[in-house]
Amino acid sequence: MRFTTRQDALIALGSLTAGLVLLAAHGYAMWSRDEVPWEWRLLTLAGLCLAMLFRRTAPILGLLVSTPFNFADVALGPSLATMMIYGDALYAAALYGPRRSAERLLAVTLGATVLVAVAAGIALHSFSVATVAGAVAGVSWVGPILTAMIVREHRDKAEAERARAVQMARMTELDRWSAVNAERARMARELHDVIANHLSAVALHSSALLKVPDLDREGVNQAMEVIRENSVQGLSEMRRMIGLLRSGQEAGTDDPPAAPRLSALDGLVERTARSDLSAGLTVVGDQGELPATVELAAYRIVQESLTNALKHAGAGRAEVRVEHRPDRVVIEVCSPLGRDGSRLPGSGAGLIGMRERATMLDGTFEAGPEAGRWRVRAELPTEREIQA
Repeated sequence: MRFTTRQDALIALGSLTAGLVLLAAHGYAMWSRDEVPWEWRLLTLAGLCLAMLFRRTAPILGLLVSTPFNFADVALGPSLATMMIYGDALYAAALYGPRRSAERLLAVTLGATVLVAVAAGIALHSFSVATVAGAVAGVSWVGPILTAMIVREHRDKAEAERARAVQMARMTELDRWSAVNAERARMARELHDVIANHLSAVALHSSALLKVPDLDREGVNQAMEVIRENSVQGLSEMRRMIGLLRSGQEAGTDDPPAAPRLSALDGLVERTARSDLSAGLTVVGDQGELPATVELAAYRIVQESLTNALKHAGAGRAEVRVEHRPDRVVIEVCSPLGRDGSRLPGSGAGLIGMRERATMLDGTFEAGPEAGRWRVRAELPTEREIQA
């Protein structure tokens, strides 16, 4: 623990200097006509100023050290300098000391003020003297403690507000990072679903053209038509995403294409084909009006499932089944398991994205091999449950 602080040392030195000036100006009272030797008054002043060195580092100790010197000065004849310095000792003890010390000091000084007023009134048989003595004692002893308690209360409130502001700033920063990460995840899902499906089809059909150099003209035309169709569709969806990501559309520019809908699944399924793999679509129930988020998620899950089938499935047929129930949409895509490994590389981000889409809508998602086929199943609620 430090002995004192630089600020308290300067305060003690300034108080000693001011006290000496007041003593030289006879700023004190005398109980009798006999002059008290100035050395004694200097001793009490020096003791009080020495105790001021502990204002912040040990305020209670400073008060204990200054109290005997204050009583000695009162016995000699109270002086203005020592009265002010002792008031500062009470103020420091109440402000910088333990929290309960202010309440105890207030009780003690109130009691001492009453005793001084009563004793002065009884000794001098004067109500006026008792009133003045009590007022002086109250201002000198009770006043500094009440002031310290008010300052401490305001300081505690300011500290609480500062801590609350820091906490709010941290929460705001966390919310901002959470929003940024959520938006990044959403963009990653959209980009993956848009690019992977169309580029996978382009890659597969262009690979077929390269591997079969003597392919007839009809086969070449079919492959090029698929490549062109997927390229156009991919560009269209990329334009839509870019339009959504911009802060605003410039005047005169065209609106971005509309988001894909479940009614467009026929075209998506038709474009999903290899020389040894075909795809079919079955829709059960009436679609009705679906929330835009549910419809987009359902479309993307089917799209990603078919993309995975193009990249990894074996020969055969991929079946897409969409069932519209009153409270949910059920999607099921089954494709043959590949035997010779993946035709195109993958990172597994597609499965993660599909699971995230279902989870964000409080739905369920599962994917895995079943009876020799790869099965993807997702259930997307069309109405959020209202919790009591």
